[in-house]
Amino acid sequence: MHHIVFRGNSIFAACIATFVLGFSVTVPVQAAGSRPPLGLQLFCLQHSEQCRATGQSTVAASQGLVQLVQTVNRRVNGAITPRSDGNLDRWSATGRSGDCEDYVLAKRTALIAQGVPSGALRIGYTKTRQGEGHVVLIVQTGAGEYVLDNLSTSIKLLADTGYRIESSSRGGLLDWWTFD
Repeated sequence: MHHIVFRGNSIFAACIATFVLGFSVTVPVQAAGSRPPLGLQLFCLQHSEQCRATGQSTVAASQGLVQLVQTVNRRVNGAITPRSDGNLDRWSATGRSGDCEDYVLAKRTALIAQGVPSGALRIGYTKTRQGEGHVVLIVQTGAGEYVLDNLSTSIKLLADTGYRIESSSRGGLLDWWTFD
């Protein structure tokens, strides 16, 4: 197996290397202007149906929704064993082990299956207190943005997390925005 490191967001080169030549692709998880992380782009090439936005962009923060979001956060956090991708940035919604983006995709899939519109779900890129790149799932509600995080068993409003979202998806997963 050959190994290539991509420092930029050359989706074409990464696709060629991954799908045609059988190379593994190394891409650091990072905010990249207005482009989603390359690992997410590759995931969406393979699972385009999971990357489209449907339904409302904001949902009501009912007691039932908050309870559902809390339940999904706890269940997924308990179901996935933490494991770093190392130098690889592989995104998966179905693994039994993984890192932050795998938790995010599994939570997103579970919430959509329970009727939460994908248009109200965002992936946010931030940094941990240790300065490491990290992604969280954000549910956009009329009462604020709820954050589901594999580093916490409790959901919190974004303002209460201590995170500063540097970039995030908006609508579909490939519609990516950077914040100053």
